[in-house]
Amino acid sequence: MKTLAIIYHSRSGLTQHMAEAVLRGAKNEDGVNSYLVRALDATLEDLKNSDGVIFGTPENFGYMSGALKDFFDRTYDDALPLALNLPYALFVSAGNDGTGAVREVDRILRGYPMRKVADPVIYRKKAGEDDLQKFYFEKCEELGATIAAGLALGIF
Repeated sequence: MKTLAIIYHSRSGLTQHMAEAVLRGAKNEDGVNSYLVRALDATLEDLKNSDGVIFGTPENFGYMSGALKDFFDRTYDDALPLALNLPYALFVSAGNDGTGAVREVDRILRGYPMRKVADPVIYRKKAGEDDLQKFYFEKCEELGATIAAGLALGIF
């Protein structure tokens, strides 16, 4: 049985809804145990016990959330000697364009090292766009399903 951790932070609730959509997609894959964990509650054990990780963050001031950065700060030094090389993916709820958050998460994860296996899902929220939000929740489900299937098939 493979394990997929979905580590995320959400303050407004949008990123949590995205994380739940990722989980819905991942749960469709037999042979993969997928679970959500808030970034502030996540530990090195979540990385050590996982075969893959999907990270989720709001974009704050063109950067990842402080809670996700805190997770990286708390786990980085102890993760280095493990050379985890886990496959990862990312989803971002963005008020701007999301590229700053993606760039910095990717930069940090190269140091663990982890390897990016999918393009990020970036939801650029605009008021009153319920159809667009539904589209991005579907994209999040696809992301979860894709990463879980890759783990189950041994692709990642």
